Amino acid sequence: MVHNDARDAGWPEPRPELVALIRRAAEISLNPPAEWLNDLHEASLAGERMQRIAGDPVLADAVRRANLANIAHWAWSNVQNPGRRVPPNLGPEALASARDLVRRGLDETSLEAYRTTYSVVWNRCMEVCFSLTDDPRQLRELLELASLSISTFIEDTIAAVTERMKAERADLVRGTHAERRATVSLLLEGAPIRLTQAESRLGYRLTGPHTAAVLWAKSPTAGDQLEAAAELLVRVSGAGHRLTVVAGATALWLWLPTDTAPELDQVVRGLDAAPDAQIAIGRPGLGLEGFRRSHLDALETQRMLARLTSVRRVARHQDVQLVALLTADPIRADEFVADTLGALVGAETEVIETLTAYLEEQCGTVRTAERLYTHRSTVVRRLARADELLPRALASNTIAVGAALDVLRWTR
Repeated sequence: MVHNDARDAGWPEPRPELVALIRRAAEISLNPPAEWLNDLHEASLAGERMQRIAGDPVLADAVRRANLANIAHWAWSNVQNPGRRVPPNLGPEALASARDLVRRGLDETSLEAYRTTYSVVWNRCMEVCFSLTDDPRQLRELLELASLSISTFIEDTIAAVTERMKAERADLVRGTHAERRATVSLLLEGAPIRLTQAESRLGYRLTGPHTAAVLWAKSPTAGDQLEAAAELLVRVSGAGHRLTVVAGATALWLWLPTDTAPELDQVVRGLDAAPDAQIAIGRPGLGLEGFRRSHLDALETQRMLARLTSVRRVARHQDVQLVALLTADPIRADEFVADTLGALVGAETEVIETLTAYLEEQCGTVRTAERLYTHRSTVVRRLARADELLPRALASNTIAVGAALDVLRWTR
């Protein structure tokens, strides 16, 4: 990489021994510890300005990916050209994050996440520098150069991403997406807009039934998979058509003109063709209020899956409404599960599955056996085992045990 442009004018020329130290610091930074990364992500999503981003799983995940990409970019640049000015990071992660922010109607102030991470990055950098030399002069020069390098890289990257956000915003204004996104935003916010005007802009009727869904993926290159997943929902629901809003580089908002939520098993099987896609489905609703509520249900379901880091790829609000309420505070939810289930949490899978089926079958052992394709005596034996492991007898705590098992099902 050649550094001969005007940006490098006046940039300090490090001494040879300092070059070796900064290269070693960069090599260490290429493999940061998990605990430090957690602190970095937490700092980048903290503060009042970042609340909207932190509460959206897709946007928050994009910020985390950009964090990792920025660290790797800065470190690798200093491995190749130690101590030289690092060019701004305009890799795919940074650009995908910029597109997501613009498409959600956010402006350049959301890039504050880059600056809020500086203290965390600098503390880690100082630890590394102090581990490399105890020579006072070398340490002072190393810290000065590292501080200048990191702060300049952050500001240069913010400036470059800001320009890309402006370009992305200009592109959106020229396209039909902007009108569709703006119309949906007005409807969701309850703004006074004529129904016929909104329907004309969207090409979608608002007076009938609606089932909303949110589709997202972690990979910024999963756009085709999200489209495939959207078509899958149309087929499974029998809706015939859909209203789609691009909510970001890795997210779609969807409305289906149907009063029946898609069958979960069919959707799960069909997602084999879109292995990176996840789907949250709202409750069916009617009219404009149903249009809004079903979407909010889908967003709540998406947040729940993200909050619980669930491996399940599809969830319907009607199936997780209780779990979403119980897990709004993850720490207290964990305490509730531990206090209610006790040693049962670590029991064999068949014991937990049998107890869950037994409660869902209204405590009927025969129906449970038929559902699990096993003998009634096997069901009775597994239930007895579950009762031994529970802190309180099942008969005296049935409702709480059922709720705790439901939480466990979505967190495992």
